[in-house]
Amino acid sequence: MQSKLPKVGTTIFTTMSKMAQEYQAINLSQGFPNFPIDPVLEELLQKNSRENVHQYAPMAGLPVLLEAVANTIHSSYGRTINPATELLITAGATQGIFTAIQALVGIGEEVVIIDPAYDCYEPAIILAGGKAVHVSMTNDFTIDWFALRNVISQKTKLLIVNNPHNPSGRIMTQADSSALTQLMQDYPNLLLLSDEVYEYITFEQEHLSANRIDAIHDRTIIVSSFGKTFHITGWKVGYLVAPERLMNEIKKVHQFLVFSVNSVAQKTLADYLTSAAVGELGSFYLEKRNRFQQQLQASKFELLPSEGTYFQLADYSKISNLNDVSFCEWLTKEIGVAAIPLSVFYHEPAPQSIIRFCYAKTDETLQSASERLCAI
Repeated sequence: MQSKLPKVGTTIFTTMSKMAQEYQAINLSQGFPNFPIDPVLEELLQKNSRENVHQYAPMAGLPVLLEAVANTIHSSYGRTINPATELLITAGATQGIFTAIQALVGIGEEVVIIDPAYDCYEPAIILAGGKAVHVSMTNDFTIDWFALRNVISQKTKLLIVNNPHNPSGRIMTQADSSALTQLMQDYPNLLLLSDEVYEYITFEQEHLSANRIDAIHDRTIIVSSFGKTFHITGWKVGYLVAPERLMNEIKKVHQFLVFSVNSVAQKTLADYLTSAAVGELGSFYLEKRNRFQQQLQASKFELLPSEGTYFQLADYSKISNLNDVSFCEWLTKEIGVAAIPLSVFYHEPAPQSIIRFCYAKTDETLQSASERLCAI
């Protein structure tokens, strides 16, 4: 059999989590929180599990959840959207990304990916018959707009941006937002997929969502994640925002891929959104970021800026000459802390000594991990 994805194996996230378990290491690799969910959300889940919401939800999502999401977008970004035609509830953000790419990218059409990039983008492009075109960020993990323009042409169907950015933790500035808007206006047939799953986890700077850029709404698909926002990654529920003409095509794929999403989770999230304080999430993770950074001050790691997400990049060049994959394996086996090598986020990785830690963990977990890392 000829594989459709011959270069794809087990993801590094699965590999490192398995290794962490095998060596009983503290898992700061895979991006999932290890603390309890909000008790209010838990109570709503228990309540809804006893009610008559166990059958198929409507294909696009429960109307009550679509309305709640539309209200959240309006309160967060001042954008008014039609919940019946411009929203889609998905089985996680990754399914939303895959569905949008399958619906909108044709055979031979180019899709631009900005490296380092999350690993789900390129396989979806390949399976759609498209061609992934990679361009790298600058050394400080900001978008190189000159380099980006050099790879975009009239053949480019879709540009994917990730803001706040995984794995770097950087967020786009107003200058970036203006550059993106100008780029889209210079290429009027270009579509934008804006991956904003960490939209509510930002710190000193405000998140500049594509929801705020009126001029490109008619060509933009925005991806969001309840899993990241409410630290319920295992629920696998997200949503897409897109103009009706694009959403109609996306829904065609969605209905034959998953048809509809978990009904109990949808009803629970609809209830929770009426009182959830999404704007306070940044403060919650800011405390964890600051605590983790303070704990690592005595280490030999050089910490890079973390402006959003719940990830911290660290340069280990003062510790080892190993490549980042080998260093993460050593760190897991010998030190007892699992991390993610940065090179896996690149199509053609350049030599660098940088790894990614996830600090969406309990204070006790971060304290234990920091003690081990400082002892190196």
